[in-house]
Amino acid sequence: MNAALKPSALASATAAGTNAEWHARRLAATPRGVAVMGDFFIDHAKNAEFWDIEGRRYIDFAGGIAVLNTGHVHPKVQAAIAAQLQRFTHSCYQVVPYSEYVTLAERINAIVPIAGDRKTAFFSTGAEAVENAIKIARSYTKRSGVIAFGGAFHGRSMFAVALTGKVQPYKAGFGPFAPEIYHAPFPAEGANLEDTKYAVEQLFKCDIDPARVAAIIFEPVQGEGGFNPIQAEAVKWLRELCDQHGILMIADEVQTGFARTGKMFAMEHFGVSPDIMTMAKSMAGGTTLSAVVGRAEVMDAPNPGGLGGTYAGHPLAIAASHAVLDVMAEEKLPERANKLGAQLKVRLQAAKAKNPCMGDIRALGAMVACEFVNPQTGAPDADLTKKLQQAALKKGLLLLTCGVYGNVIRFLFPLTIEDSVFEEALQILDQVFA
Repeated sequence: MNAALKPSALASATAAGTNAEWHARRLAATPRGVAVMGDFFIDHAKNAEFWDIEGRRYIDFAGGIAVLNTGHVHPKVQAAIAAQLQRFTHSCYQVVPYSEYVTLAERINAIVPIAGDRKTAFFSTGAEAVENAIKIARSYTKRSGVIAFGGAFHGRSMFAVALTGKVQPYKAGFGPFAPEIYHAPFPAEGANLEDTKYAVEQLFKCDIDPARVAAIIFEPVQGEGGFNPIQAEAVKWLRELCDQHGILMIADEVQTGFARTGKMFAMEHFGVSPDIMTMAKSMAGGTTLSAVVGRAEVMDAPNPGGLGGTYAGHPLAIAASHAVLDVMAEEKLPERANKLGAQLKVRLQAAKAKNPCMGDIRALGAMVACEFVNPQTGAPDADLTKKLQQAALKKGLLLLTCGVYGNVIRFLFPLTIEDSVFEEALQILDQVFA
């Protein structure tokens, strides 16, 4: 029997060893293209805290990259998965359907800010949701072109990464990409909307007839791009532009959805109805689930069999997502996001008053980030940002960076975080940013 398959080897896979030993084994066994930020390995977690295999405790302000709005192993999510495990783990919904898929679609349809009748299809990852959203848009419009924005992140699969507006590390070395994808400057708060309007006008004059554009896709708040909220006026303009030319508006809410911005979905801040929305990350408490939801007539455009996937809408993830929706309502997590985000923003502003390296502070609910710059030139300072991240990590606080220039620290704590743990984290930030 192959030694790698022996039960003893499987049983001991995570039972022993130091972080250094596992780091060395990781480098030997896995490709360098799967980058890993930390050189420690998680052992167990609870809500906003986790412990590594050597017993060190960390406060988690990364949340698995915005996946854990309901925290690590929330008891209700854990119970829902455990109950589903007793019934069945897989049938492939397209072969043998299950009612929980349908009832979750009904619940999602009822809460999204999309006008008219809606329908939802489930998938596994955010990139998969984005790619299927484009497939649906193309099927409905019978067009092929897609417009996205600079600084956007829509996933790492080939079409999704082509939509992504950041070369390093996502696009470098992977081309050529799919044709008829065009990028315009993102109309973030503080940017000149006229620049974006002019760029799109030039696209329509020089590159693609608007009658060939199927969709315009954007993040209401750019994630990897630096937590940049879109201008409210820009959302209204995009809606008018799409209506004028018969283009579908796709709101990518993979990172912004499920209470992070202080509402269940960020599009609720703008009073504008998209045609399609994508979602994933925090919708299923750390299990793999994503969704595309849109106007019913749009979602019905693909032929039967054109959508789906072997694991799409996996039963365990569906069960977890039902529990997440319950927790969101019972624990009032959108309201808590606003409260926690406001507290963090106050502390960051106080730190900025003493630290000339701190630049723009951006916040929509609990989707909060801070730039770091050279105080003499105002240029982005990625090196300082990385040093601050590492300094916080040494004190037991896990942070993530983002931004086109790598000079932004973003804060993605679970919305269920205990007040005492949140205050402990804020004190660490005070020390590090001082």
